[in-house]
Amino acid sequence: MWISPAFAQAAGAPSASSLTSFIPLVLIFVVFYFLLIRPQQKKVKEHKAMLEAVRRGDRVVTNGGIVGLVTKVDERELTLEIADNVRVKAMRDMIASVISKTEPVAAEAKADTEEKKS
Repeated sequence: MWISPAFAQAAGAPSASSLTSFIPLVLIFVVFYFLLIRPQQKKVKEHKAMLEAVRRGDRVVTNGGIVGLVTKVDERELTLEIADNVRVKAMRDMIASVISKTEPVAAEAKADTEEKKS
């Protein structure tokens, strides 16, 4: 006989339970969530808040690398002045970052300027 009796025996039942075999899978998911998914969701939320806060007078950079001054804000579009008397329309979602923000005019400053005009 060329086959030893040890190889001819039937395989035994698995020694580890099915719960312990899923523990590495769960740990990998937890690591992915905290290192990849959660920071990406936070970044998307910050970008959305930045886009909602864009207003006239802000200097912005588009995803294409164009730097411009916001001259008009619509619901989904922005009009950017990229040079003297050169205006382009860009989608609000295509703004990569805001370089500088304008300071909002205080209510008292508005009242003062209106009084000076009258």
